[in-house]
Amino acid sequence: MNLKTTFNGLILENPLMPASGPLVGDYQKLKFMQDAGCGAVVTKTISTKLPVIPKPCIYGDKEYIMNSELWSELPLEQWVHQILPDFMKIKNRPLIVSVGYSESDMEILIPLLDQFADAFEVSTHYVGTNLSVIEGIVKMIRSHTTKPIFMKISPHIPSPELFAKAIKNAGANGIVAINSLGPTMKINIEKRKIEYGNDSGFVWTSGPVIKNLALATVYKIKQAEPTLTIIGTGGVKSADDVIEFLLAGASGVQMLSGALLKGKQLYHKIIEDLPKALEKYGFSSVEEVQKIVLDKTCEYTGTVPSLIKEKCIQCLICKDVCPYFAIEFPGIITIDPNQCFRCGLCVSKCPTKALVVE
Repeated sequence: MNLKTTFNGLILENPLMPASGPLVGDYQKLKFMQDAGCGAVVTKTISTKLPVIPKPCIYGDKEYIMNSELWSELPLEQWVHQILPDFMKIKNRPLIVSVGYSESDMEILIPLLDQFADAFEVSTHYVGTNLSVIEGIVKMIRSHTTKPIFMKISPHIPSPELFAKAIKNAGANGIVAINSLGPTMKINIEKRKIEYGNDSGFVWTSGPVIKNLALATVYKIKQAEPTLTIIGTGGVKSADDVIEFLLAGASGVQMLSGALLKGKQLYHKIIEDLPKALEKYGFSSVEEVQKIVLDKTCEYTGTVPSLIKEKCIQCLICKDVCPYFAIEFPGIITIDPNQCFRCGLCVSKCPTKALVVE
């Protein structure tokens, strides 16, 4: 199975790479990602100043991570003189160097880091929503490098389409979509306390819970600016998720929170699972997935779900969740066609796929 993906002169043996964050914050972690088989390696965001990070700073639930950690806690000098030179000695795949945040930061960072980077990822998380400011950052970076520039978009940007147009006109090559969602909050009821927050009480949320927002953002950008490269991130935890991002328009896929929730071995597992997942859905390569144009046909007349009796375990989830009170259980699941709104909720919630829509 051919897992290779190529974009902006970068050749990746597979589309999965780490997202910038705590798992890529020093030499040992970068080496781990390379040894795990990631198609490219991404650094933690490097800036000109050291962050002040509250402790504890990362909270994990079943479907999300809350994080008040900031950019790299290691100084720029350590990255330039120790971490990156050491990694270059063993490097055997593309290295994307994540940088932040302001135009004046880029004037310092890019000349120092350009010798190590195959591409730059630029976090706009703390830059704001003013597109002229973001354009200025891109132009400053472009004045110091010929390497590909991927701007990372945060969910609070009002229009992904306008963001894409602005950064393209300023000289960027693509977008990483999306950054974590926020501000969000974690409250401890017993302690009457805000936990895991910064000095304002806020954290950023990532993980599977934001995947659908991330997919929509990738798709919107690709439809608006098809020549831009998109690296999809936000909610990946399986090979199927990787395929979904590729179908939405991504050329590569990043993951971080999934590994924080399920363990660092998840990188190797997804890469190992990807050929089987592609085969299951009838694909012969990653490139074939990327060529698919998604069918977005929308139906406005629905049909009443049908019951496959032998699959029904009589859990009654469908009856309990039906918002139109259309499902009863007189010994067998029965759907009243006059009450049924054809919304599809029962079909999606059925654990055994006993309810289907023809």
